[in-house]
Amino acid sequence: MLSSINPYTHIHPRFSTSFIQYLSVFIAGACMALAFLPLDFYFLAAISPAVFFYFLLFASPRRAAWLGWWYGLGLFGIGVSWVFVAIYVFGYSSIVTSVLLTVIWVSIIAAYFSLQAYLSVLFLNKLDIKNQTMILLIVFPVFWVLVEWFRGWFLTGFPWLNLGYSQTNSVLSGYAPILGVYGLSWITVISASLLLVALLYKKYVLVIFSLAIIWLGGYLFSQLDWTEANGKPIKVSLIQGNVDQKTKWHPDHFEKRKTRYLSLTKKNWDSDLILWPENSLTIFYHQLEKNVLKPLLNDAKKNKTDIILGLPVLDREKDEYFSSLLAINSTADKNNEIQFYHKNHLVPFGEYVPLSSLLRGLITFFDLPMSGFTPGKYDQDLLTAAGQKIAPTICYEDAFGEDLIRFLPEATLILNASNNAWYGDSFAPHQHLQISQMRALETGRDLMRVTTNGVSALIDYKGIIKSRSPQFETYVINDFAQPRTGSTPYVIYGNRPVLFLIVMVLVMLIINYKLNFIKVK
Repeated sequence: MLSSINPYTHIHPRFSTSFIQYLSVFIAGACMALAFLPLDFYFLAAISPAVFFYFLLFASPRRAAWLGWWYGLGLFGIGVSWVFVAIYVFGYSSIVTSVLLTVIWVSIIAAYFSLQAYLSVLFLNKLDIKNQTMILLIVFPVFWVLVEWFRGWFLTGFPWLNLGYSQTNSVLSGYAPILGVYGLSWITVISASLLLVALLYKKYVLVIFSLAIIWLGGYLFSQLDWTEANGKPIKVSLIQGNVDQKTKWHPDHFEKRKTRYLSLTKKNWDSDLILWPENSLTIFYHQLEKNVLKPLLNDAKKNKTDIILGLPVLDREKDEYFSSLLAINSTADKNNEIQFYHKNHLVPFGEYVPLSSLLRGLITFFDLPMSGFTPGKYDQDLLTAAGQKIAPTICYEDAFGEDLIRFLPEATLILNASNNAWYGDSFAPHQHLQISQMRALETGRDLMRVTTNGVSALIDYKGIIKSRSPQFETYVINDFAQPRTGSTPYVIYGNRPVLFLIVMVLVMLIINYKLNFIKVK
């Protein structure tokens, strides 16, 4: 049983105290946060898990759970510190309440690493695996990816800072169109395990050869085009209005907001498609239909330019309201000139409040305007604009690649309309941009990302940012998006291959345990 061995007396005695162990994994987790944008030190995504695994390798299950929690505390304490900005600056909560809620949130999501570490070490104590290299290369990575997938699914999911996202700008990104972000996480964490194998067991030839194959494979796959261009590029204008989040839902400021977006639109009628961000208009559709949207439709028809914009839509019969995208198709017949997409995957506590009857009124943050949206249906139609079928996502929705591919391969372009103003000058807008890069890679499609105050961007089908806006400025990106057809392997199979591999590895580990149990009896 590996936990009976104390490596801290055999290898590095100075690591023998619990405090040093917890501090070390906390720092390793904090460094992991730097592997993502905006810093993009993606090599840390291999080093950080290696440090974490070193301390897990000989821990008891209970000690492993605590090590995992401290690692997660470091990662999420730095990586999602922007939660504090949303609660304090824009949620109008006191600093004490904001700090408390942020600490609670980070502590809860850090527990996912506790689960991963506990399961890994628990299995080790039940298995008859003498080869510690196999433990590092099989057991630790499979539980990392399993719990990462679980975190992206459980209670609507929180897939933020999945390890694979850190590799969007490395050669490993070539695996994304094949295996998606979870497969890329698996490959990255195996790379981390190989580094530890080299450090502990001096198997340099094995490690160098394996890493060369992994990284060369990523490069070679990145040279493949899984999809093909379909027709000529279309000119798009991504309008970043840069309107203050604090006045977003205030009726006295609506005219200023409306005027800004209309003015910027009029300057770009030479584009094929003009895009506004999520809830760029903050009054219900039926209140704007005659005086704002009808004239806008007429102007669009005159200029043969299509528009997609964000606004709330109220179902007056059911008294439900949606965060929606409205597509104005200037060349369609009367029945199809207006289309809607209602956001399906809502943000907990931001767009709806779980257990609202208990939580509303307790803290100001839970009583924000328009925090009771209703989710749209899952099987909605694509939006049609500029002669293209466009896969729509609103803000947080593009963090779920398995949801996006329901629109493919029919969609020729992808749109993400977002309001990142909630998070101010924090890591969040940059991390979200990297998530959008991953969606472009997975689907082999150009992705148009338009936000309230940055970062707006046009991302090509290889995940490369062609154009991007500065933050906190009124800005318009004018560029050309290339429609594409075809399917990447990820579009066809989604996460199923990765989940299948996880199940197969777990089955083999369980068989190993059963055989060992029979042998002992």
